[in-house]
Amino acid sequence: MKSHTEYLVFETKKRREMVHITDKVEEIVRKSGVRDGLCFVSPMHITAAVYVNDLESGLIEDIGKWLEELAPARPDYKHHQTGEDNGDAHLKSLLLHHETTLPVTNGRLDLGTWQRVFYAEFDGQRRKRVIVKVLGVE
Repeated sequence: MKSHTEYLVFETKKRREMVHITDKVEEIVRKSGVRDGLCFVSPMHITAAVYVNDLESGLIEDIGKWLEELAPARPDYKHHQTGEDNGDAHLKSLLLHHETTLPVTNGRLDLGTWQRVFYAEFDGQRRKRVIVKVLGVE
């Protein structure tokens, strides 16, 4: 059994942003030397998410709109009584997957035809990390 860990670092330009990270994750899988196993991808922050879906701009816009409808930015969250203003970011991260585990086959991510990996930032414009851990056999 082999394990390999790397970190991706993001500092988004906007407070809310969807970042396509499939190529970066795939590169880490290749560097790991794991031929058969699993790749775990997780943001190390509670106002972000990692999810798998289609890389299509209309769908990405639809996901953002859906999240805003379910967890709108507004001033009356109880969380804001702590001095924070990101209650909606916490809720949005719960609606998407906080992390994802992906199969590795023959040294590559084994994704479906349209599946791509995204980092979703809901409280950005500062440095954030994502852990990528690959486990398996060489």
